[in-house]
Parts: sequence; C-alpha cells; structure tokens
Amino acid sequence: MIYLKTFSTMGSSATLFDSSAPFGAICHDSGGANQIIALLQYMGQVPAFAHMDGPAKNLWKQSFPGFTETCSDFSWLKHVSSVITGTSWASHLEHEARVQAQLLGIHSIAVLDHWANYQERFIRNGKEVLPDEIWVTDYYAENIARRLFLDTPIVLQPDCYGEREAALVTPLTEATPQVLLYLMEPIGTDWGRGEPGEFQAFRFFLERLPFLGFPPNTEIHLRPHPSDAPGKYDAFLNNCEHFPVYRGVGSLSDGLSQCRGVAGCQTYAMTLALRVGRKVFGTLPPWAPSCVLPHKGIIHLRETTPV
Repeated sequence: MIYLKTFSTMGSSATLFDSSAPFGAICHDSGGANQIIALLQYMGQVPAFAHMDGPAKNLWKQSFPGFTETCSDFSWLKHVSSVITGTSWASHLEHEARVQAQLLGIHSIAVLDHWANYQERFIRNGKEVLPDEIWVTDYYAENIARRLFLDTPIVLQPDCYGEREAALVTPLTEATPQVLLYLMEPIGTDWGRGEPGEFQAFRFFLERLPFLGFPPNTEIHLRPHPSDAPGKYDAFLNNCEHFPVYRGVGSLSDGLSQCRGVAGCQTYAMTLALRVGRKVFGTLPPWAPSCVLPHKGIIHLRETTPV
C-alpha cells in the first residue's frame, strides 16, 4: 500500500507523506538534498529514518539538528512504507536504496534536481532501476522527464529550495558590489585535453573576461562546489596573475547578494541567479558539449565574439 495523499498548492499537485505511516529519506549530493530538505520543511514533514552521506550529511544536520542518523546499511527500510531519494550522478547510495526498496515492495520517490543525465541517474552496471514516482520542480524538468519515462508518474512540485534561496538574496541596486561570482562544479570529463573540464571552462572565462564590458575594478569571486575537495583550486588560482580571484565565503544567497553577475558551466545555481536578476554567463568552451540548462537568459561565451 502506498501511504501518500495529495493536496493542491502553488498551482500544482504536491504529494504529502501521510504522517501516520513512517517514511525515510536518502541523499548524497547537495542538489538533491537541498530540494528534498526544502520540500519536507515546506510540507511540515520529518522522516522516521534519514540515510545521509557525502555533502548531504552536513546539510541535513544543519536543517534537522538533533536528528539521529540511521546505520549505514539499508536494514531500516523494512520499517517504512515509502522512501524519498536524491538522484546523485556519481554516488551509488540512492540507487542501491531504490533497488532494495523495489525488492521489499516499498514505494520509492526520486527527486530530479537538474536537467541532465536523467536516464543515466537510474542505471548502474548496465541495469536500470526506476522509482515508483519521480518529482521535478519546474516545467523544463517535467517536460524532459515525461519524454524519457513514459510509464513512471512524474509529479511537478514547487521549487521550495529555489524560492527560499531567492527570497534571501538582496535585490540588485547601485550599491551592489562590482563583483562577478564564478560558480564551480565538477564536470567529470577532460574533453580529450588532459585537464579537468571545470579548469578548462574557468580558463576560457578568464580569456573572455576583458570583452564582457565590466569595469576594471571588477572582482572575481570563486565559489567552489560543495563536493569539491578543500584546496582544489589553490595551485590554479596562484597562477591567475592578470585577474585576481578571491575565494567566495558564506552561503549561496550571500554570494548572489554581493555580485552583479554570475558565471559557470551548467550548475543549478545559475538558474537561481537568473531568478534574482543577475546577468548570467555560461562558460563551457567551444570544444565542450553545449550547456544542458534550457533556461532563457544565459549568455553563452562560446557564442559571443570578442571585440
């Protein structure tokens, strides 16, 4: 039996866990964790069990202080009626949880937090295991998911995380610092050039920077991805002599509040920057695949001509 009920909110159907039936939450990467945490807080729901690893672990502790994490295996699954998971790209944690949930007949919900690699998120070792239900948080993702997963229910939920973060960003004014915020993210490929893609994209951005029309006093603030190892960019930044780059600190909303523009490859945070009225630049170089973000308003540097 599926212990779920539905109510109407924000112009869409939002699924709410029945408080009388225990459910669990499983996350690894920050993207899925942020969306799931925000949705649960919006719905006023707390899972009976939480299985967190990677960047999601600290996010969960910050959001649900005092919450006791379960053991590292999936033995607790037999105590829940449903489970909500992220869809991390590199980690196997959530995929294995969905496999076990399927074997136990437990209803599983997977949250898609981006717009790329949808099918691959549900495949490990050549075997596809789909959830019983997929949640998305905007109509771009909904359209993509409906085309790819014809037999899986797709539920459009409110983008609680994006709305919450956008509300924390200070509106753009004349007093906003002359800062460009660069959002790093692991690319996972070197495009055949022997250097991680994120470094190539950042180098391409620095090459195009003089042609973007920003004043000479513009500062570049680099914000590492939550999954980046400490010091990952230190050696690279030490060689940025012509363009001083400062390491961003504080929350994402703080970074967006203190900048006039944002640059990055194809991270979710770029869509949040669009929402709060910042100019957004896509930095994937010409030899890389096209940006997967379907959102209008991104200025792709590979399509611009230096003047």
